[in-house]
Amino acid sequence: MQKGEPVSGPEVLLDLIPGAGALHARLEQSLRDQVRSGRLAPGARLPSSRALAAELGVSRGVVLEAYGQLVAEGYLVASQGAPTRVAGGAGSELAPLAARLPQPRYAYRFDPALPDLAAFPRDRWLRSLRAALRDAPYDALGHGDPRGAPELRNALMEYLGRARGAAPEPEHTLVCAGFTQGFGLLCTSLRERGIERIAIEDPGWARHRMIAEGRGLQPVPIPTDASGLDVAALAASGCETVAVTPAHQFPTGVVMSSERRAALLAWADEVEGLIVEDDYDSELRFDRGPLGALQGLAPERVCHIGSVSKRLIPSLRLGWILCPSWLTGELTFAKGLADGGTPVIEQLALAEFVARGELDRHLRRMRIRYRRRREVAVQALAAALPEASVTGVAAGLHVHAVLPAGRNEAAALRAAAQVGVSIEGAAAHTVSGELPAGLLIGYANLAEAAIERGIALLGEAVR
Repeated sequence: MQKGEPVSGPEVLLDLIPGAGALHARLEQSLRDQVRSGRLAPGARLPSSRALAAELGVSRGVVLEAYGQLVAEGYLVASQGAPTRVAGGAGSELAPLAARLPQPRYAYRFDPALPDLAAFPRDRWLRSLRAALRDAPYDALGHGDPRGAPELRNALMEYLGRARGAAPEPEHTLVCAGFTQGFGLLCTSLRERGIERIAIEDPGWARHRMIAEGRGLQPVPIPTDASGLDVAALAASGCETVAVTPAHQFPTGVVMSSERRAALLAWADEVEGLIVEDDYDSELRFDRGPLGALQGLAPERVCHIGSVSKRLIPSLRLGWILCPSWLTGELTFAKGLADGGTPVIEQLALAEFVARGELDRHLRRMRIRYRRRREVAVQALAAALPEASVTGVAAGLHVHAVLPAGRNEAAALRAAAQVGVSIEGAAAHTVSGELPAGLLIGYANLAEAAIERGIALLGEAVR
């Protein structure tokens, strides 16, 4: 190794300070700078004087002199028979802070996008991870199919066909890193096809609009009502693509009526258009079984996107796209270009988890729990804000509470924050601004007592 090249040792990578001057002084300065900057943390072990001298191509005496000077200055500590280490507290006032989660700001966080994080079946997931690592063939650990592991695509075919009434084909199924990536890839492919506009629900999930805009498409708001998307308004817009949440509209919680579903499919057939079906929480319906997926009725006119974010936890970053056959090639190319493919071990674990029936069992448990928490939230709202009304069906992870006329939504949110209640307003999810003032109360990730107390505080703040 030449002098001045980077040197690696136990927990250290350094250069000799270039320029004139004695070698030991340049080495001292290099080590001193790293301790001060925090790159060498208190307690970090340094290479032995012999090893460092060999790697730097200098005499051992140079290293011993540098180490001795830094020990005298208090930067290092050394003792007979023990490795030289950075002194405790050395440079700590200048060391960068370690990454950490922000301190919780609110005592009660009613996040409409969060499932019950504490209910994630860690032991069962760990069993699936172990099975995936144990049984995965060596070929599966290389660069695989950008569409995803065949094992997971096959498991999804069985599950989505049974639980969602979809008509998936493994050859036209892509595994992605959640809905955000899947929808983003689709928008990119549509833009490259020459599509410039995409219809979105109004009100509708704000991220639909933001992702579309970020990928170069112009979102066109289409009004929704108690029956779902206004298909006549969609037809009048001239758009050829629309993103919808037909099984459980976000944020209002309504379900698209059978008449509107039929009209939407007829529209897609007539204009040779595309329906993007955001199937984010369809299995979490408490009053009856979930409606079947639109994709099962028209696989060549519907691009169905789902994920485990609401079904399990968001941090797994696993989702799927059921593509029309004419989009599969473009989406596969876009996925491969984006990240080369979703992590395989997690895919194999999810395949095993689904095939063993664990996802079905987890969702059955969650439906019971969420139904009770929704009931508690609705009852607490009736007591704390009796003038508010709840829209939508008994399903999902949140309730949409409409405030009475004259109430200021932004003021209600500020008042709630002041008493430690984090809540989301409905206005963030509308373009036209015609949605009445309302609150999106996510109940899934809070215990029943916390739901009652948080909503009681909310009511006091709003009043």
